[in-house]
Amino acid sequence: MNVPLLDLKPQLAPLRSQMLEAVTRVLDSTGYILGREVTELEEKVAHYSQASYGVGVSSGTDALLNALMSLDVGPGDLVLTTPYTFFATMGTILRVGAKPLFVDVSPKSLNMDPVLTAEALQADRAGANRIKAMMPVHLYGQCADMQPLMALSKEYGVPVIEDAAQAIGAEYPFEENGEIIWRRAGSMGLAGCFSFFPSKNLGGIGDGGMITTSNEDYAGVLRSNRNHGAEPKYYHSRVGGNFRLDPIQAAVLSIKLEHLESWHAGRRENAATYTKLFAEAGLVNDPVILPSAVYAQMEGAEQHNHHIYNQFVIHVPKRDELRQYLQDNSVGCEIYYPLCLHQQKCIAEHGYGAQSFPVAEAAAADSLALPIYPELSTEQLEYVVATIARFYKGN
Repeated sequence: MNVPLLDLKPQLAPLRSQMLEAVTRVLDSTGYILGREVTELEEKVAHYSQASYGVGVSSGTDALLNALMSLDVGPGDLVLTTPYTFFATMGTILRVGAKPLFVDVSPKSLNMDPVLTAEALQADRAGANRIKAMMPVHLYGQCADMQPLMALSKEYGVPVIEDAAQAIGAEYPFEENGEIIWRRAGSMGLAGCFSFFPSKNLGGIGDGGMITTSNEDYAGVLRSNRNHGAEPKYYHSRVGGNFRLDPIQAAVLSIKLEHLESWHAGRRENAATYTKLFAEAGLVNDPVILPSAVYAQMEGAEQHNHHIYNQFVIHVPKRDELRQYLQDNSVGCEIYYPLCLHQQKCIAEHGYGAQSFPVAEAAAADSLALPIYPELSTEQLEYVVATIARFYKGN
């Protein structure tokens, strides 16, 4: 049996004619830069994400970059973030001339540890006071612990940019006046940054991204900066970039957005099936550590996107050997991420290599992502677990 890590063809098939019609409409319009398609998607994504404004951009990376530029983060500044995420989180910080200040992640969620974040902010205030933004990552489709992070943002006056590239629609349980209020990724900080890379839960047919915010003035700066800082055309009060979202991408994404909730539900159903199958195989905790859905027991969680499983990441001994065994048996898998950001060669000269973040480093050493996309069959999931069982227990 063949079980690819991701297969987009089953998702495309029922939407193909509708998508071709939308792409043809854009083609025939000859309006290929921004325009109605982009504006409509911005409004839809903002509404879906419980934010007031959406700003379509050319990629998730450019969403982060624009968000930082529009806060005037630059040389001499620090941005507080996690060492365990995709490179763009750190890369955009470096591109504006700032430096990342890393804190380790929580063992269960692998998202930024709020206690360590508080310690870093306190130390910074007592010193050079250089932290100009916090950039928590909602890793693998599960929100970071945002209530304490937002409290710290308010206490220290440091704005939060949510790296929600993997988490569109993911929800977090805020406790307000004794009640649980579920808030969506991209609605809690000053900005939420999304990626529409094809492998995401909401993926385009190429690169694309979105920034959400409920700050009207900030939204205006974001729009200006995505178009070379022009406001109005040919008048530049700031230096921006070319970060515009293509209308063809917007047209396709508007169609796919209507199906996103069912796709989230399908991924959660597959995660539940994996959990059941691993338990039946006697693999849970020894040797397979399953991903933690840390908000699943909160009030009303079953009615909310407490986890959208952009990835289903297990932690295992002999990870590299298991990966090869799965590939040899036609099971797709991937390592997210084999090296922490502070260990990357491109920043070695800045002394980051001497730093240690043991939880993140341990996760990088034993993590393995399994297929989780919603169109997987029960038989395919059973084959994945059976193959892992054979690796650890033999025939």
